[in-house]
Amino acid sequence: MARRFGHRSAATTRARPRHAARRLCSTAAAPCALEAPRPPAPLPPPLHAASPFHPLATHPHPAVAAFPSAGFSLLADHPLLARAVHGLALRRALPLSAFHRNTLVAFYFRDRASPAPALHLFDEMPRRTPSSWYTAVSGCVRCGLHSTAFALLRDMRGRDVPLSGFALASLVTACERRGWEESGAAIHALTHRAGLMGNVYIGTALLHMYGSRGLVSDARMLFWEMPERNVVSWTAIMVALSSNGYVEEALGAYRRMRREGVTCNANAFATVVSLCGSLEDEVAGLQVAAHVVVSGLQRHVSVANSLITMFGNLRRAQDAERLFDRMEERDRISWNAMISMYSHEGVCGKCFIVLSDMRRGGVRPDVTTLCSLVSVCAPSDHVALGSGVHSLCVRSGLHSSVMVANALVNMYSAAGKLDEAECLFWNMSRRDAVSWNTIISSYVQNDRNAEALETLVQLLQTDEGPPNHMTFSSALGACSSPEAFMDGRTVHAMILQRSLQNDLLVCNSLLTMYSKCNSMEDAERIFQLMPCCDVVSCNVLIGGYAALEDVTNAMHGFSWMRGAGIKPNYITVINIQGACKSPDDLHSYGRPLHAYITQTGFSSDEYITNSLITMYATCGDLESSTDIFCRINNKSAISWNAIIAANVRHGRGEEALKLFMDLRHAGNKLDRFCLAECLSSSASLASLEEGMQLHGLSVKCGLHYDSHVVNAAMDMYGKCGKMDDMLKLIPDPACRPTQCWNTLISGYARYGYFKEAEDTFKHMVSMGQKPDYVTFVALLSACSHAGLVDKGINYYNSMASTFGVSPGIKHCVCIVDLLGRQGRFAEAEKFIEEMPVLPNDLIWRSLLSSSRTHKNLYIGRKAAKNLLELDPFDDSAYVLLSNLYATNARWEDVDNLRTHMKTIKLNKRPACSWLKLKNEVSTFGIGDRSHMHAQKIYAKLDEILLKLREVGYVADTSSALHDTDEEQKEQNLWNHSEKLALAYGLLVVPECSTIRIFKNLRVCADCHLVFKLIFGDSWTSIQIFGCTLD
Repeated sequence: MARRFGHRSAATTRARPRHAARRLCSTAAAPCALEAPRPPAPLPPPLHAASPFHPLATHPHPAVAAFPSAGFSLLADHPLLARAVHGLALRRALPLSAFHRNTLVAFYFRDRASPAPALHLFDEMPRRTPSSWYTAVSGCVRCGLHSTAFALLRDMRGRDVPLSGFALASLVTACERRGWEESGAAIHALTHRAGLMGNVYIGTALLHMYGSRGLVSDARMLFWEMPERNVVSWTAIMVALSSNGYVEEALGAYRRMRREGVTCNANAFATVVSLCGSLEDEVAGLQVAAHVVVSGLQRHVSVANSLITMFGNLRRAQDAERLFDRMEERDRISWNAMISMYSHEGVCGKCFIVLSDMRRGGVRPDVTTLCSLVSVCAPSDHVALGSGVHSLCVRSGLHSSVMVANALVNMYSAAGKLDEAECLFWNMSRRDAVSWNTIISSYVQNDRNAEALETLVQLLQTDEGPPNHMTFSSALGACSSPEAFMDGRTVHAMILQRSLQNDLLVCNSLLTMYSKCNSMEDAERIFQLMPCCDVVSCNVLIGGYAALEDVTNAMHGFSWMRGAGIKPNYITVINIQGACKSPDDLHSYGRPLHAYITQTGFSSDEYITNSLITMYATCGDLESSTDIFCRINNKSAISWNAIIAANVRHGRGEEALKLFMDLRHAGNKLDRFCLAECLSSSASLASLEEGMQLHGLSVKCGLHYDSHVVNAAMDMYGKCGKMDDMLKLIPDPACRPTQCWNTLISGYARYGYFKEAEDTFKHMVSMGQKPDYVTFVALLSACSHAGLVDKGINYYNSMASTFGVSPGIKHCVCIVDLLGRQGRFAEAEKFIEEMPVLPNDLIWRSLLSSSRTHKNLYIGRKAAKNLLELDPFDDSAYVLLSNLYATNARWEDVDNLRTHMKTIKLNKRPACSWLKLKNEVSTFGIGDRSHMHAQKIYAKLDEILLKLREVGYVADTSSALHDTDEEQKEQNLWNHSEKLALAYGLLVVPECSTIRIFKNLRVCADCHLVFKLIFGDSWTSIQIFGCTLD
């Protein structure tokens, strides 16, 4: 048998021991020499190996002196001495019993890289005892010669050698390592037949095997059938359960073990402590830690290391530090546990302090150390340190480790350095499935979805590890948009082909993919076919409905979840809150959900409370939002952001800016979201001064480079009429985000610069930027303002077919407005009937406004009817319809409509204009004479009128919607609030300065004409905000 392993010849194998024996004899004193002194008389007959008169019994080395009784067992830790004794025994023909030969075979099996000498000795044994066979079997298993071990078992059975628990346990270990489930089951059956099931070693080995192969039910059955269970068996069942996800049950096994009086050893405590850490169960963890202290095993290195890891998972860094400082003995794992804890907490500085102490203590970093250090350097602000760790990996020679390389790829990707991550990945000498998963995930995180799917295809063409559940979970992330829907279906087919469809992570990823592709039917089908689901599964399904604003189905999912016994978390609640968009939703679902939140104690969760502020504001109840905000004791930046955004959404820009000042006085730190919301507030108010101050504040805080702040500042300058300032902020096209492109197109559209808006859109597409929903709203709005019907319709039709953007309600409003402005009402009606979304108030209001412009009573009445069906108290519907009647001189209908408005107590919002000069705001109503400078204002108005008549001004009385004579109509028009504000501005604003007038309603055609004439006469620069100029 030894020949099969290519062992050396007998002369060669004996050469080393002989030389070693000579060296040993030459250095030893004469009376203590290994070789007995040679007597002059002939040699005496050989002594018995265990005799006290054995020539080695008096050797000064205790392991050699114990050789007669202990054999090579004690010499195993001294390989040179063991080989020397073996050489001496061969040279002097010292008698070796079967026991000595067995220990000699065991010694040579310790060299796992070269088991051939051990097998040779076993083959040459003159007499083999059962122990000889057991030693050979276990030695072959340790050296990885599993087939040889089973061959020896067959020989044993052929020679009627009795089976032992020791040998069978070794063979079960071989089955576990090689994944031979059938062979393991056969050993299990053989153990039953041999009557050895009471042997605790075999039982423990079988537990390990079943646990490692995921056969948890078999492991459970075996464990409870074992007649004797010691601490090793209990530890084995805990490991089997925890490694297969039954962590709670594993902890229950520990409690049962204690009740049965089994004393824990270091391995058992290390296992249980790890369980508590993975569960993040602080109560159980501290109880087990107390048990460890009572047992006195906290000084054991492996137990202390597990405790450090557990304290780290429980966010009890101080306890971990205290334990680490008290450790009398530390190994590399101890240092790694501390570094890993700081790494998970993101405390980069402490990681490197521990690394420095570790190296000063003479402990070299290993793969685990470097992976933890690389992980903590993943944020972009630590990437320089990460590069230093990369250099350390290269210097230590560990950069070729697959684990280290994977961590480096992930670090560079997370820091936004995908080029470095790619270079590192493709230059790896060896890759595993984790390597491929990491690079695919990196592509997805950096929005390079096509390359992620291409990499998946390359993986399928290699032999570097088959794709697993993590691979497909990452790949599905590349398909989570409507345009990638078919790619997602293809990946789904691959999952079915590999029978991974029942994996929970894969199922949740499929749910996410179909939800984000707006295919909720497919998502429901996946959900129903899942063998089991968790809170993540339910959250994804509810979130999918919430994204489609389908609050009814979102609540159905929530109800099912509670009925199935799955405990909702804060994400569940926030998803449902996000689905509530209207007052009806608030009444039917939002308020009952708020009651549930209060009842279950979720109201203490900061995220849920802030989401409640947003939900009430979105559903039109700003008062409740404010009330919830005021009840928060410790207001975070997120709370302030939520209430500021709520006020901005409700058009209460001034209140939003006041809240911003309160935030500053409260000492809260500014963030990009707060500044962006306040800049949006300034934009909605067209308040240039406050907007410029906020922009300056962003520069002072170092946030002026943030894309959200840049975009909000651009939007503010654009809406305040400062296009030049907006253009100064535009990032370089190569790194310009989609938001900035959209803001630029929208800015051009607002001021009627269609060509510039279209050129910007084309430039955006040429730079590889993908237009989104907002892009087309801005572009279609530009077409509408320019009256380009055909272009607008062409762009609308290309949205889905060319750019993969599904038309939404805002796009449809633009098309209806575009057709209505041109009086193409038949086409507008047909479009409304065929559009992919249900018409809302914006659609009908746009159509009603257009019908007023073109005096189309039929279309106007139809639009007003639909608008009032949606909201019977919509004052804009009554005002627009009244204006339509007035333009058609149907004064009786006007009177009837106004009477009806009084009956239902619905008042038209009065028009007003205001002008801000420094810190003073002057407000004007129609015909207002309350201003302190009223006399001068009206005198200035008369002066303007004279000059305008000189250039041919004739009042446009079509905007006078009252049944009076022409002279009265002209008088009423001339007293409009914006004209009064203009006159005051011309009095107080210095020449060549900009007059900035604000109005709460639409500017009438006559005022529009007046401003155009004044501006054309170049008296000054005039800007009007808060209105629409037609």
